[in-house]
Amino acid sequence: MMWSNFFMQEEDRRRREAASRRRAQGQHQLTPEREGKIKLGLLLSAVGATLAVLAVGTEFWVELNTYKTNGSAICEAAHMGLWKMCTKRLWQSDVPAGRDTCGPAELPGEANCTYFKFFTTGENARIFQRTTKKEVNLAAAVIAVLGLAVMALGCLCVIMVLSKGAEFLLRVGAVCFGLSGLLLLVSLEVFRHSVQALMRRVSPEPPLAPALTYEYSWSLGCGVGASLVLLLGGGCFLLLTLPPWPWGSLCPKQGHRAA
Repeated sequence: MMWSNFFMQEEDRRRREAASRRRAQGQHQLTPEREGKIKLGLLLSAVGATLAVLAVGTEFWVELNTYKTNGSAICEAAHMGLWKMCTKRLWQSDVPAGRDTCGPAELPGEANCTYFKFFTTGENARIFQRTTKKEVNLAAAVIAVLGLAVMALGCLCVIMVLSKGAEFLLRVGAVCFGLSGLLLLVSLEVFRHSVQALMRRVSPEPPLAPALTYEYSWSLGCGVGASLVLLLGGGCFLLLTLPPWPWGSLCPKQGHRAA
């Protein structure tokens, strides 16, 4: 009798433990509706991440264009990004007729691309008798890479929420995506200051520096779009972490109205 009571108590204890484990697993599981919202936010953030990688990895942030000269069949232009610059010799016949400057840089021509040396030897680059300000260029690149790292951390947090049900990481992911968007915007602003510094730092040594104009190109546009999309994605994830009662009071369900 004593042994039968012992086995019955042991069996009841195991059942209670199994039931508690099932309840705990049920608490960590996402509802289909909430999981769908998180996946939509992750898709939006993935678009921003793609634009951010495209912007940081390409060198069409700004185009530097010389003016066309009479009696010459060619003209020179350049484009640069965070990591390297390219100078091009273009045929003036390929340049649009209503354009006074050489370009755009996407036209076919003889190109010479080099990576910036201030990442390795610390030397400034020279473009059309103008000298870069390496501290500003280096700061823009470091901030952009930091933004990509924070963005990757945000993606990892949201993936953990979907795969493991760790919803506390959703707030961390929201902060990471918002911070990465802000960092990319700061990097764009620092790069803009680097372009202005380049235009002012004219070398006094011969030959004389040619007159230049500059225009921002599609890589920088991708960076702006990535920043805005990442900020929007971070805001969406942050809304998902808020308690439902404020929104329920503003948007009552149809069943409550019918009652």
